[in-house]
Amino acid sequence: MSDIKAKAQGLEPSVGPRDVSVLVAQTGNVYEALAIIAKRARQLNTELKYELHQKLEEFAVSSDTIEEINENKEQIEISKFYEKLPNPALIATEEFVRGELVYQYVDRRNKN
Repeated sequence: MSDIKAKAQGLEPSVGPRDVSVLVAQTGNVYEALAIIAKRARQLNTELKYELHQKLEEFAVSSDTIEEINENKEQIEISKFYEKLPNPALIATEEFVRGELVYQYVDRRNKN
């Protein structure tokens, strides 16, 4: 999962214009390209969320009262790091444009 963070480090966190012809070049259809990117973005989002929760759980302290809230600087730093990462859709788009994604089509024809 650290490879996701490594890929995200060099990306601009803000959205910029994209040349649609670059997206269409691999699939021949803009909708197919966007479906592939969206699916990968969901995968990235799930992985990043799982990783964040794993790291924050290390600092979790169970308490009996709701009023007890302890601020841990390490927790705050981890949260800020993940907040600064680019949107998973931006990471997925960059992976798609670089040709790093492997995808296949499901044959929906009935074999009966």
